[in-house]
Formats: sequence, structure tokens, C-alpha cells
Amino acid sequence: MKDYYKILGVSPNASPEEIREAYYRLAHKYHPDKGGDPEKFKEINEAYQVLSDKEKRAQYDKYGRVFEEAPKGAPGFDFEWFWGTQDFDFEDLEDLLGEFFGFGPFSSRQRKKDLRRGNDIQIALEIDLETAYSGDKTEIELEKFIKCQRCGGSGAEPGTKLKECPICRGTGQVQEIKRTFFGTFTRWTVCPQCRGEGYVPEVPCNVCRGEGRIKGKEKILVEIPAGIDNNQVLEFPEKGDAGRRGGKPGNLYIKIFIKPHPSFKRKGDDLYLNLPINFSLAVLGGETEFYHLDGKKIKVKIPPGSESGKLIKLSGMGMPHFGGRGKGDLYLQLKVKIPRKLTKRQRELIEKLKEEGI
Repeated sequence: MKDYYKILGVSPNASPEEIREAYYRLAHKYHPDKGGDPEKFKEINEAYQVLSDKEKRAQYDKYGRVFEEAPKGAPGFDFEWFWGTQDFDFEDLEDLLGEFFGFGPFSSRQRKKDLRRGNDIQIALEIDLETAYSGDKTEIELEKFIKCQRCGGSGAEPGTKLKECPICRGTGQVQEIKRTFFGTFTRWTVCPQCRGEGYVPEVPCNVCRGEGRIKGKEKILVEIPAGIDNNQVLEFPEKGDAGRRGGKPGNLYIKIFIKPHPSFKRKGDDLYLNLPINFSLAVLGGETEFYHLDGKKIKVKIPPGSESGKLIKLSGMGMPHFGGRGKGDLYLQLKVKIPRKLTKRQRELIEKLKEEGI
């Protein structure tokens, strides 16, 4: 395979101006009328014709050659080079051959796909931290394609049948002539009449007009797993748009957003809570209570002499591990409350503590 960049003495990133300058310099040097090498001059011209053309250069950069001739074994297409330099799976190769050469059997990917399948639906759902902690079930209503009840999704009027598509003769594909910079090709494409199904209703349903589905609303019960985190996506198979004429429904994808909580803060599967305590409790120690995200009242011991900002760790009382066992930890950050207004009795007691150096 010829390296056109090497022939002109330029880099693969050379600008059009650099390519043109290199060509003029070499053409002047090797022109046969000036005693130059005719074969070398021909090679220089060939390289310039490719690299000076935007489309041909892009094709050369991608494939290593420029296909000037129509394929099907025509001169100009090196099959040995093609098989040795391409890197795709078998289905990619089938599609490429089908596109280039018009081989109907190779244009199989469209046949393999279920062209009747409904579209996937993606929505966002906002929940509170309590729901993420305990898990819950909620009902949502979607506007989407639903199965036509009159024809049962077949697309045909009740009592009538489906018949072979008169355009594609039941194959689901038709041939199409396409002109590209490779040349003129015949390729296979999805039949516009039956959309690749190979059959059409004998009498289209007068409700869905042969689609087998209509626009409507559907209520769906969504289960929110405990421990779900912000931006996680839940998948619900076959809860998307109904397929055409009995095709498989698409999927429903729900992206979860968790509202900020006024008290609890989440970091991964750990929870953090600011816990206000009285000055006397901070000094003497004792027990206090708080309500967890599930509404349960939790008792916690406060060590004597606890300062404001002290963290108390409650192991296994954080968020549930999503899809697994156990929970994260809960961290209580103590906030010692300093009274702004004191009664006469309280002031007297504080004064006595002051006298004692406390």
C-alpha cells in the first residue's frame, strides 16, 4: 500500500497549503520534460490527486486507500488488504458489505432487530431521604403508547387478517440505488410500506389506523429500593412505549433525585445529624433522644464533659447498602445550646459555678 504522505514528504497532519507546496516542488523536480523520472512524477501526481481532495483524503486516512471503482470484485478494491486491516465484529462486516455491494443476505442487522419494538422512556423522579432510607412503592402515571384495545395490538380490524406486504413481497426489505463517492451502489433498506415487518393489515383497525397502539395514559407501580442514591437509574423492563402491531414494549428508565433533608446529611451510605443538647447534659453526661429517618425514637448516651462539635458514631445506623446487606454508620455532631435568657435562679447558679472556676 502506497504512503501518499511519504511520497510528498509531508506529515499526516499537513495543511492543504503544505501539500500543495510540496507537490509543486516535487513536480518541478521530477517533470519528464525537465529530465525527471516519469514513474516518480506519475506517483507524485497520484498522491496529490488524493491528498488535495477533501473527501478522498478522508477516505484514504480512514481506509488506507481510495475506492474509485464500483465494487463486486472490480479493479481498485483490494480484498486481501480489506480483510487484513479492518477490525469489526461479524455483524458490522455484514452491514458494511451490504452497504457497499448490495448483497441482500448481508444486510441482516435490520432483519435481526425487532423493528416493531416500542421506544424506551426515560423520566426523573424526586423522592425524600426518608423514602431512600426505608424504600417504598409509589404509583406514577405516564403518557405513552399503549396497546390498542380494539384490535388487541395486531393493527387489523377485528375479524380480518394480516396479508403479505405487496411492496416487499414479505421480505421486509426493498432495494435502493444510492450514489456515493465510492460509486453507485444497490443496497437493501427497510420497506417503507410495512416498515420491515413483511406484512400489513388486510383492513387497518379504525382506531389505531393499523399501528396496533394508540396514545394514552397508564398507571405504573414503581418500587423504590432501600438505600438508593442520588442519580441512580432504575430499569423497568417492558414498561415503555407499546410496540407496533404486537411488538415488544420498550423499557422504562427512572432517574432518582433525592431532595435535601433539613436535618440529616448523607455521604455515601453514612448519615450525619446535628444533635442539640443542653449545657448541663454536655457537662454532666446522660441520655437524650432523637427521631431517625424511619420515625423511630433513638436513645443515645452523652459522655460527661462533651464539647460542642464532638462526633458520636452509631455503627450500622446509616443508610442501607443498596442491593446488599447491612447499613452505613450514623454520626451525631453535638451542638451545645447556650441559653440567651436566664432566670434569676439560673443566673445565681451560674455565678456560683463561676466562683468555683467552672
